[in-house]
Amino acid sequence: MFKIDQLSCGYGQSQILHDLDLNVAKREIVAVMGRNGMGKTTLFKSLMGILPQWKGQVSVDGHDVSALETHERVARGIAYVPQGRMIFPSMTVLENIQTGLPASARGKVPEDLYALFPVLYDMQSRKGGNLSGGQQQQLAIARALATNPKVLLLDEPTEGIQPSIIKDIARTLKEIRNLRDLTIVVSEQVLSFTLEIADRFLVIEKGRFVIEETRDRVDEATISRYLSV
Repeated sequence: MFKIDQLSCGYGQSQILHDLDLNVAKREIVAVMGRNGMGKTTLFKSLMGILPQWKGQVSVDGHDVSALETHERVARGIAYVPQGRMIFPSMTVLENIQTGLPASARGKVPEDLYALFPVLYDMQSRKGGNLSGGQQQQLAIARALATNPKVLLLDEPTEGIQPSIIKDIARTLKEIRNLRDLTIVVSEQVLSFTLEIADRFLVIEKGRFVIEETRDRVDEATISRYLSV
């Protein structure tokens, strides 16, 4: 469903990502783990076309999207929840979700979105900036799902969120995957969260994948060493 071949990119003269390869199946949840500064956010920005890739190919459901603009990649089926959530604080919850809807929806939010996030239904008229961190994260995920994606990219979704809400988000992501046959790639530093949801684990170190393990073979101690400062 989602494939990366020999992806390289960086900023100015500085190369950050080095020939990354990744093949993610339909309905698979893959965790990309690593410390700050190892290339996780750069990877996601490159996959979305926000940051130009230097070389390599990105494909969604067999279609090469490498040359497409960000909005065209969204139309092809990639949705992105950025680090820090980036909701619109002065807009209501409903208006935030509507920004992700295709024109054909005529502003009507699908009922299954509110079924996944009941708190958003209750707070439709509340300004996004007045929500808690966990509620904003749910809003950012709902906004991304409004585009009806095939692949969902989540950059550090647990950042700044209390542990009880993290468990709720983990449960919701698994539910979303099952209901929508969604492929999910999540970047994270919190191992307990990814152990709840991920089918496969990759560790990124200085822009290269240095570990890849399936859920049944994951070595928590080894991954933890790469996450510690």
